[in-house]
Parts: sequence; C-alpha cells; structure tokens
Amino acid sequence: MPMTTLPSTTALRCLDASARLLSFTRAARELHLTQSAVSHHILQLEQLLGVPLFVRRHGGLDLTAAGQSYWKDIAQVLRHLERATESISATGGRGGMLNLSVSSTLANHWLMPRLHAFVTAHPDITLNLSTRVGPIDFTTSNEDASIEFSPGPQPGLEARLVMPLVLRPYISQHALRDFDPALAKRRKPALSKAQLAALFTAHRLISRTTVPEAWESWLAAAGLAGAVPEDHFHKGPRYALMSMAYNGVIGSLGIALLPRYITHGAVATGQLVCLSDTGWTAPRAYYLRWPSNRAEPQVLRTFSDWVTGLRQDSDT
Repeated sequence: MPMTTLPSTTALRCLDASARLLSFTRAARELHLTQSAVSHHILQLEQLLGVPLFVRRHGGLDLTAAGQSYWKDIAQVLRHLERATESISATGGRGGMLNLSVSSTLANHWLMPRLHAFVTAHPDITLNLSTRVGPIDFTTSNEDASIEFSPGPQPGLEARLVMPLVLRPYISQHALRDFDPALAKRRKPALSKAQLAALFTAHRLISRTTVPEAWESWLAAAGLAGAVPEDHFHKGPRYALMSMAYNGVIGSLGIALLPRYITHGAVATGQLVCLSDTGWTAPRAYYLRWPSNRAEPQVLRTFSDWVTGLRQDSDT
C-alpha cells in the first residue's frame, strides 16, 4: 500500500473506539464526534482496505475476523503513539515517561516507600503508576511494563526478577493472647512444633487464591507435614488479594502466610507476631515484564536496573 493511501489517525481512533465499545454511538461520544462522522470514517477505512470490519446489526456491532485482526494490530500502534506523545510532551524531550502497572499491595507496601530514591536519582523521568488485579494485556493497555506475581518470561514477554515471594505465618497479638497469654508476652516467641500445630489447629488458616498450595507447602518446609488435619485447610477463608489476608490477620480472623514487606510495620508496633522464621518460597515471584515485540526504551532500562537492584536490600 503506497504511503499516500495510509488511513488517518482519526479513522484508526474511530476503529479502536468502535471495536472496544461495539457501538458507533458510544465511540462518537468518547471521541467527541458525531455518530455519522464515526460511521463515515469506518466506511472509508473499509473501502480503503477492501474488506468489511464490522457486521452492523440492530442495537450494536460485531467485529468481522478481518476487523478483529486489524484492530489488534492497530490498537498496539495507537497505544505506542500515545505513549511516545505523552513522554515528549511531559518531559520536553528530556528524560522520559514510564507507564507502569503494579499490584496494589506491592505498590503501597514495598515500591512507594522506596520510590523517592529513584525520583531523586532520575528527576527527568516521570513514572506513572496504575494498579490492576491479574495479568495485564499489553495489546489494549497504555502501560509500558508491569510488576506482576507471575512465572516470569513467557512467549511474547520479557521479564526480570524483582523479588521472590517468601511466606511466613503471622497471627495478631490479640489472637495469640487469647490462645496463650504467656506466649503473647514474649516479643518473639520460640514455639515448638507441638505448639505451632496446636495454634494452627485452633485458628482458621487464611489462604490466598493465587497461592492455594502455600499452607501445605509451608508446613512441609517447617517439618509439620500431617500435623494439621487435612480438612482444617478448607475451614479458613480464601482471599484474592495479599492486602485482604493481611487485614484479616490484623482483625484476628485467623493466621495467614505473609511476606515481611507487608508485615514489618505491624510487627514493629506489636500488632502482629511472626510464629516462625521458616520461610517458604513460592514457585512464582514478582517480575518486571514488558512485551517482546516493543523496543525497550532507555527509561525502562533505567527503571529495570534500579528496581531489580532493590532485591539485595529487601527483607523478603
């Protein structure tokens, strides 16, 4: 296709909005255009390509196979164009901008308290943070990279290890005091295997849906395999987020396996008690990930070197 027949960015934005919303009317509202203008741009695009992109039906739209394929490619181009434009306009061509997605618990309890050091060292870099639950879809998002609890490198994704997830059992000071006042008086109680087994059996064990094997794996690592009745694992609640499990322990709802990065403050103030120094390392970990099909910008390399270097200083 000659360069003179490339579609306009307006037409491509109309395609992107219409494909996401499956409605010319809603796309027009988002783009501040009239419905007829959006419909006209789509029609011109279909004539240019020689294939229909949508199936028009009463009450909405459906993408054709060609439309779905073309939109997937165009969406990535538009996201890349938006990021490049934002970066230049925000920094005046100096430094750069990085749009990063991070799990909310990791962002609030681990990354944000350390971020001042990065900003001080790299004042020309603007770091925009967003949070989400679950893996990111880079084909439809504006993020350049994400820090995710994941297996690491996967087809189409580059990855660098940020931090392993090491879990230890925690209980609230209030719950421990109700169970054994003498134990609660100790700053860091040294518990026998029999005492641990009794504690775990007497309290609900809070689990996380993303690491369902954690309790059985930790008990095996601590030499306590079989010490807790198997049906007891199913009596405790399961939470989707680390922050939920943490707040559940704070609220004396049970005992949970948590990483030190989220518990250190509550342990220091006496709200939480770590029941064992034995840690179990999850098979997945926190990775910085970005699409393989994108050129890695200098701003991402700079942040990647900094954030992966924090692992040496992190008490996991």
